[in-house]
Amino acid sequence: MQIALAPMEGLVDDILRDVLTQVGGIDWCVTEFIRVTERVLPEHYFHKLASELLQGSKTRAGVPLRVQLLGSDPVCLAENAAFAAELGAPVIDLNFGCPAKTVNKSRGGAVLLKEPELLHTILSHVRRAVPAHIPVTAKMRLGYDSTEPALDCARALEAGGAEHIVVHARTKVDGYKPPAHWEWIGKIQDVVKIPIIANGEIWTVDDWRRCREICGARDIMIGRGLVARPDLGRQIAAAQAGREVIPMTWIALQPLLRDFWLQAMAKMTRVQAPGRLKQWVVLLTKSYPEATVLFDALRRETDCERISQMLGVNVPEAA
Repeated sequence: MQIALAPMEGLVDDILRDVLTQVGGIDWCVTEFIRVTERVLPEHYFHKLASELLQGSKTRAGVPLRVQLLGSDPVCLAENAAFAAELGAPVIDLNFGCPAKTVNKSRGGAVLLKEPELLHTILSHVRRAVPAHIPVTAKMRLGYDSTEPALDCARALEAGGAEHIVVHARTKVDGYKPPAHWEWIGKIQDVVKIPIIANGEIWTVDDWRRCREICGARDIMIGRGLVARPDLGRQIAAAQAGREVIPMTWIALQPLLRDFWLQAMAKMTRVQAPGRLKQWVVLLTKSYPEATVLFDALRRETDCERISQMLGVNVPEAA
């Protein structure tokens, strides 16, 4: 079984990938999407969204990173994929699932699920442009406003050369509203020979068990569930192996919060860093009552020194 950390724009950046993969239970992770439009992007842009490329395409914990591209121009995507491979990307992933209105309006993400032929063309171009030893994969939803095209889209991606497909079991219109339609993952697996990875609404070990029972998927990708419960991958791996599942305590989580905060202050402005911390803490409230208390204290706080005191972080004067 493979457990992957999902790409989530504006949330799962290189800092959070670094911190979450230290916990264990995550086999690989994916960058936030790199938007491709009219040209080959400069090297520094890839490094901005995928700093792990500078360290062997792995997080500090040694978890491999895959580079995800988003766009609709097959030639331009292929050229950028080839460049990403030159920079060290071990896998190229293509985004056909982003539900953001601004992305869809510019013909990116889930809106392309209306055009299975274009999906095939994009995959074919990227597959030909990337060295044979580098896998090309895809992430899709069940469709834009209905599940009608789901099977055709999966067939198109497979025919184009996708090594596997991650299926977020909702349409674009569904957004992130529960439930995830896990039964469709099984339907898609029935019509293609490549592996299908289940994604969507896995927040607990019990959710993983139900997902597996409903769709039969061996491998899973988790987004918000791992952000809200950093040891969820480790818990699921333990359950799969028949070991006792021992959840991470709030106290055990504190070093991760402090690490995240120190990295955020080092990489971001003093205006940006508090917002990024609050963004994570608010998701932690889904799993930890103590996080609610912390978030209430942080809610209106913008002073980095006072936030550091709340977290028990000693920041040198020079910082």
